[in-house]
Amino acid sequence: MRRRKLLKAAGGLAGCMATPYGQVFATGEQVPTLPRERPNILVFLSDDHGRWLQQAYGNSEVKTPTMQRLAQQGVKLTNAYTTSPVCSPARASFFTGRMPSQHGIHDWIEERQAAYKYPWLQGEIILPELLQAAGYRTGLVGKWHCGAERVPHKGFDFWFSYWVSQYPHAGTQNFSDQGQHVMAEGFQAPLLSAQAQRFLLEGGKEPFFLFVGFTDTHSPHRSMPAELLAEYEHATFCDIPKENFLPVHGVTQCPVSNRPEVEADKLRQYYAAASSIDREMGKILDWLDAAGKLDNTCVVYTSDHGLNAGHHGIWEKGNATIPQNFFEESIRVPCTIAWPDGGVGSNVTSALAVNHCDLFATLLDVADVQLDDLTKQKINSPGRSYLSHLRGLSDAPVRQDVICEYGNARMIVCDQYKLVLRFPFKNRIFGHELYDLRDDPRETTNIFSHQSQSARIEYMSKKLHDFFKDYHDQLKDGLCLEGQPEATSQSPWILALSL
Repeated sequence: MRRRKLLKAAGGLAGCMATPYGQVFATGEQVPTLPRERPNILVFLSDDHGRWLQQAYGNSEVKTPTMQRLAQQGVKLTNAYTTSPVCSPARASFFTGRMPSQHGIHDWIEERQAAYKYPWLQGEIILPELLQAAGYRTGLVGKWHCGAERVPHKGFDFWFSYWVSQYPHAGTQNFSDQGQHVMAEGFQAPLLSAQAQRFLLEGGKEPFFLFVGFTDTHSPHRSMPAELLAEYEHATFCDIPKENFLPVHGVTQCPVSNRPEVEADKLRQYYAAASSIDREMGKILDWLDAAGKLDNTCVVYTSDHGLNAGHHGIWEKGNATIPQNFFEESIRVPCTIAWPDGGVGSNVTSALAVNHCDLFATLLDVADVQLDDLTKQKINSPGRSYLSHLRGLSDAPVRQDVICEYGNARMIVCDQYKLVLRFPFKNRIFGHELYDLRDDPRETTNIFSHQSQSARIEYMSKKLHDFFKDYHDQLKDGLCLEGQPEATSQSPWILALSL
């Protein structure tokens, strides 16, 4: 199909309108010609891949050419956020379109019997279920981490995940192939990409939805292929600021090592992990291209949340500190979307603020799945489709605020300010926080107690409270954790009780 160029390349946009998060696409565009056949949907959702660790987002040393190619062929979103800075809640938000206080997963699900077997998403309507009902063949390869990993979940025709744990990155692997225990030897990522190609080969004429969850970028940061590690033998890691952990953020169990050789090795492993995912992702995209299916496949690359790798003097994400943190490195994610036959712009950079709930809605829009009123009401997603924005049309949604939550803490970014409100757990509570992200982008000074900020705090607090009035389940609310099942004993609000 001959593509119509909707948007100027390299992010140059004519007739833009400004928002607090940058530029939104030009108005007045005509509706593009849509594909005659329903599109395929391919989602790569990696684990712990910080937005900053990608060529397309400005990292000067990491080698991620496939992700760079995807950005050149599609739209790169520079203000994409997680709903929660830790894996299981964020992943559940992608699959359900709901916030953690709606779906009830508030922390990573520990691989122990009680948490692992608990039916966390029972009663939820998930994305593959909706797509399957619309005629899609659906598959999951890699990490699920929303409970009971080894069991094929509703809505999936194809299931290749972990038998219990996602570890190790290399060596003896234990997988669940449609609920059957299988073992394999080698590097995990190539084994997963081979299964993704198996799913594609076994397909018929129906459109497919394939979710691929690579985990190389998740700790432990070791065991990456030697040839990829060699690419970073002389890396300086100059894109990572040299910072000390500040007491204003509480305490951390994941500090930067005082041994430079230890830090350098972890960083080489982390950078090589991004390259490993990139390489395997490239194999899948090349297969689709050779099969003539790539142009009518909506391809998404994103991650569940970000990661600190020396930023703020720590490693890891929201649970690296007590109390939990919402650092920009923890909550910002890469998100690049390409769909040549779907009228999505090419080589475009967008500053629209979006999150995983919005991606849920967008993919339903891509598949032209129209929910009935009863289903919409039951899901009650705060997500809004931004497909029209990707196409450069005038009816693009504009999100004024960014909202995240993690257990008994909630965050809102409004204009240039970030407000974190903390609530008690078993009578233990930490102070609230306010940061000016323009004047203090490294979040070093908490200005919550400044008298000059009282009106702003009142305004932002009301916006946050009003949001959760609409998007919470009384039995699953993050402010009522004491009566809910425990995902892990390592939750920051639990560890805080011993401080």
